[in-house]
Amino acid sequence: MRYIGKKMISLIKNQILESIEVKTNLLNTSLTNIEEAVNLMITSIKNKGKILWCGNGGSAADAQHLATELMGGMSDHDRKPIPSISLATDSSFLTAWSNDTDFESIFSRQVQGLGLPGDVLVGISTSGNSENIVSAIKQAKFKELKTIVLTGERSGKLEGIADVTINVPSKDTQRIQESHIMIGQIICSMLEKDLLK
Repeated sequence: MRYIGKKMISLIKNQILESIEVKTNLLNTSLTNIEEAVNLMITSIKNKGKILWCGNGGSAADAQHLATELMGGMSDHDRKPIPSISLATDSSFLTAWSNDTDFESIFSRQVQGLGLPGDVLVGISTSGNSENIVSAIKQAKFKELKTIVLTGERSGKLEGIADVTINVPSKDTQRIQESHIMIGQIICSMLEKDLLK
């Protein structure tokens, strides 16, 4: 079906308004959780820790994007890098491990090898039911990392297993993902500002 003129404008406007509504609702539901996530990361970095990120699909892209913000710098490219790694970017490991063993442990295996007590693992899952994110959070807890999950209105299988859960009050994948990248950018900017004091 082809939309033209006013109908197309109306559909575009509705999507923007839906996005605004979800983000407005975040003001009432998630500020404290975002603050807790920032404080976990600040504590980790000040104690020589690092931030690990993981997610699937669009959430993998978010994990890579946010790890880059910390390593490269947001407002100040002259600052020291904040140690940060996306576990979704090593295509050789990801394809070898999932081919030879299973897909469920692609992130937990990396947490096992790279994670140290006091590091932070951020798992991103719109549904809250991504088995490889659940496994990674469990492995991180076992290795004494701090854990943060970003998910949708319902946390699914991730419910209650992380130190901090940031729920986006929506069931729409697009709206959840839009909010996840915004939340991630806020967290990274707050971390950068604190460490630049």
